[in-house]
Amino acid sequence: MAGAKQLLELTWFNKDKALIPSEEGRYAYEWVDPTDPRYCETRALVVDEVVTGKQSPKDEGTQYSERADLEPTKDNLLILGESGDVLEALTRVPELREKYLGKIKCIYIDPPFNTAQTFANYEDNLEHSVWLTMMRDRLVHLRKLLSDDGSIWVHLDDVENHRMRALMDEVFGSGNFVREIVWRKTYSPENRSTITASQDFILVYAKSNAGFRESRNPLPRTAAQNSAYKNPDSDPRGPWKPGDFTAGAGHATKDQFYPLMTPAGLTFTPPPGRAWVYTESRYKELLDQNRVYFGVDGLGRPAFKRFLSDVEGKGRVPDSWWDHSEVGHNDAAKKEIQSLIPEESPFSTPKPERLLERIIHIATNPGDIVLDVFAGSGTTAAVAQKMGRRWVSCELVEDTFNRFTRPRLEKVINGEDQGGISIQKQERVDATEEGLPEGLSPEDAQKFNSALNKVLAANPELKTEAVVKALKTATKTKNQKGVVNWRGGGSFTVAHLAPQCFDYVPELGFVTLTEAATGATLVNSVAANLNFTLTPDNRHYDGKRGSMFLKVVEGRLDRDQAEELLAHLDEDEGVTLAATELEPGVRQFARTTDKPCQVVHIPNDIFNYSETQEGK
Repeated sequence: MAGAKQLLELTWFNKDKALIPSEEGRYAYEWVDPTDPRYCETRALVVDEVVTGKQSPKDEGTQYSERADLEPTKDNLLILGESGDVLEALTRVPELREKYLGKIKCIYIDPPFNTAQTFANYEDNLEHSVWLTMMRDRLVHLRKLLSDDGSIWVHLDDVENHRMRALMDEVFGSGNFVREIVWRKTYSPENRSTITASQDFILVYAKSNAGFRESRNPLPRTAAQNSAYKNPDSDPRGPWKPGDFTAGAGHATKDQFYPLMTPAGLTFTPPPGRAWVYTESRYKELLDQNRVYFGVDGLGRPAFKRFLSDVEGKGRVPDSWWDHSEVGHNDAAKKEIQSLIPEESPFSTPKPERLLERIIHIATNPGDIVLDVFAGSGTTAAVAQKMGRRWVSCELVEDTFNRFTRPRLEKVINGEDQGGISIQKQERVDATEEGLPEGLSPEDAQKFNSALNKVLAANPELKTEAVVKALKTATKTKNQKGVVNWRGGGSFTVAHLAPQCFDYVPELGFVTLTEAATGATLVNSVAANLNFTLTPDNRHYDGKRGSMFLKVVEGRLDRDQAEELLAHLDEDEGVTLAATELEPGVRQFARTTDKPCQVVHIPNDIFNYSETQEGK
């Protein structure tokens, strides 16, 4: 686990055990010892094909964002397979480990919530202890994959949220907890429930809190936030808003308590329990810079002028309350899927693209890698692709993979997905000359005008009143045309987990080969489990690790074969000879050669199973 042992640990039934899938393509597991070869086996990935899309040219007269000009990413991976086995492949298969270990910038997972409900596309009814063990083992792998400034975002409901918090403290360390995000996912009550569950939770942890703090991105400022900045005194530095000139007295110095003299000759002192933010000398400097405001008549208490130009490029610090009005709701997510795949029944639990857009924006930059091992409808990968990020995603259920995940991503790269974040929808913006009244957003101004127009329709004689004209002028807004963020393009590799090559019979205590353990499948499996990188262009050997080569022999290895394979080695090179059958005496011969030579029996020497051995 992460760092020192936690003072508080969650415990559960069979915590010291491991889980292996008991049924292919479902969330069904059985308990085994952590040293069981069925749990220890590393399964390689088999590449099926590369799917390539096409970027659409720009249309004259259409407005495009900077994101639309990003080079579409091509180094992406979509995997059909169980998440635990996929994570073991990513962290252990040498080719994948080199590419992904310690290099994932953002992980978002939306695991099965472990409710009593069973969805059409998810097996979502796991016992607590099974769920916790399943998640524990995956979190350990996920932490290894994260970069030092990376973060993991775990999406949950209120069934397992409290347990997951304790579990993540154990794996990532409580000091690397960042925040618990509350997403308000519905906009109307559920009348059939006792109390409507209107929110989900997203637990955010960092590989290193300090690293994530330095790398995380602020959110863009909103039009409503900017509309709070006015310029009542025609300051040449532009719009500003008043800031409190006092602060809590608890940590103040004696220099922050003084009678403050205004240009009008008035004297103010801090309210009880407060101090001035600035010392008297600093106050006088700010006064000379016209950064202190005393109201329209100059007789009010001091306020600090905070200019829009000082904060406009800095964005805003993300908070922990994410309303559906900002990041979307469940119904919007279902409509996004329906518009893409209308021939299929709506996916039960999709997440809106705007929700993932915010997470990926905060946690990554273009070119970074995003990982999701519970792909579902493919929202994470779709949004990552549209935002110029690289991605890796996997899905357990083949039906979900074929009906939702892959078709959606194909439409994304082919530019056929113009929903979600592909186009920034038109929005209301300020159209006044002086700026909207303080605290009034363009949306609120539009609602006010709509209500005012209804009143005027019923009382047309009021239309000519000066005050009515002034109100309409002061709250004028306009539509800003939608901006295109995505034009298609890029590609992704489709892969699946290689079949299991090794089986174990606990009653007899030995490992056997499965029917699939033959040809390239066997070679790839042995190479992965013995930590060799494949060498497909080498006609003599199947893999290499440092100065050691690997040769997999399907059948009997005798002394003559061993001598021939040794003859191709250069000085200071060695070879591991792995065979399904060994001629008597071949091990002894290997020990007498002048070059390093190790003989391995498949499967007996791949896993040395013992009830007392330490697990993986």
